[in-house]
Amino acid sequence: MKTYQELSKAELKSTLQILEMRYNELKSRNLALDMTRGKPSPDQLSIANDMPSMLDTNALFAEDGSDCRNYGVPYGLKECRNLFGEILGIDPELVTVGNNSSLQLMYDTLSRSLIYGEIESEKPWGQIPNRKWLCPVPGYDRHFLVTETLGFELIPVPLHEDGPDMDMVEKLVAEDATILGMWGMPLYSNPDGYVYSEEVCKRLVSMKTAAPDFRIMWDNAYVVHHLYDDVANQGTLPDILKLAREAGNPNRVYEFASTSKITFAGSGIACMAANEENVARARKVLNVQSIGPNKVIQLMHAKYVPNLDAVKSIMSKQADILRPKFEKVLRVLKDEFEGSGVARWNNPKGGYFVSIYVMDGTAKETVKLAKECGVAFTPAGATYPYGKDPSDSNIRIAPSFPKIDDIEVAVTVLSVCAKLAAVRKLLEE
Repeated sequence: MKTYQELSKAELKSTLQILEMRYNELKSRNLALDMTRGKPSPDQLSIANDMPSMLDTNALFAEDGSDCRNYGVPYGLKECRNLFGEILGIDPELVTVGNNSSLQLMYDTLSRSLIYGEIESEKPWGQIPNRKWLCPVPGYDRHFLVTETLGFELIPVPLHEDGPDMDMVEKLVAEDATILGMWGMPLYSNPDGYVYSEEVCKRLVSMKTAAPDFRIMWDNAYVVHHLYDDVANQGTLPDILKLAREAGNPNRVYEFASTSKITFAGSGIACMAANEENVARARKVLNVQSIGPNKVIQLMHAKYVPNLDAVKSIMSKQADILRPKFEKVLRVLKDEFEGSGVARWNNPKGGYFVSIYVMDGTAKETVKLAKECGVAFTPAGATYPYGKDPSDSNIRIAPSFPKIDDIEVAVTVLSVCAKLAAVRKLLEE
């Protein structure tokens, strides 16, 4: 089988006719499918439907006797801090538990840095002109939007299968004191599903930085989100806070996680973890910012998921729902693209996304054609700072929410559109 790049002009024209017929047939179905965001499906959310019933409304008290209906306990219930300590494999004393959004905790953490600076800072970050932030790409669009909104210049860094391009990262941070930090999604990165190696983790916490107050925002969003049991039973990431202490940079990392894709997406709990100094400094501000988080929701979680074993049991059920959807995506991609030279894709073992790379210069056109066919995907370029993919190649597929039959149709549409865009581009050359 020839790749599309090897086809003659006549063969390309013949292929174009076939693809246009397929596209028009799909378009005639008047589809209305949404593959844009990595939301849990109703079936996944229903796993936790019994959670509210575990609360005894006559005894809304934490283990230490705190009345969860009242003010107080600003850093989260002890049992919830213990739970996240187990999930992340860290000392629970380093954990602060808030409300449902880890992204809000990230935003607040960076906001504090802008207002007050960090422990080693000479002045607040907000007073530093031309401040910059490293962004492994492709990556999470909401991460990028947070730092863009807060006034950082975003510097893309290639993301490899074992983590960010460390040669580039080390060079950049050693030379430029206005680079104040970087994003990291170390386990099942969004969208590629890559896992940072231990070597990369060690280099990140030990590298020399021109900025003495350099920080890493370590978003461990998918720490228990494995698709396969053989992966779930392995220790997949080192304790990054411990590595930072051992490297002599104990203040470098803020770690985040949540239950948003474990229990209820909009009614979960989230945490921030850091070393003792960072935690103490952050809590001084938290004491001013709030008289306490939603402890009733925290108590509900503490009763439903009292320990890591309970989390693993739930996530096994989650995986049973997600796994066939991911495998359906991969089967369709293989059937449509194998041998064509038009696209390559990842094969994630966890997380929420499949990342596909179509022919350079065709991702935006592919997504546009799919939308005209009634199937919405995340905008091409969203996985890069400022929405600009220099290769116009990456497209993120989010299989979690749709039904499996709809996934098959949607990915078929994407594949036909990608091949159609590729043929048209090759005919123009």
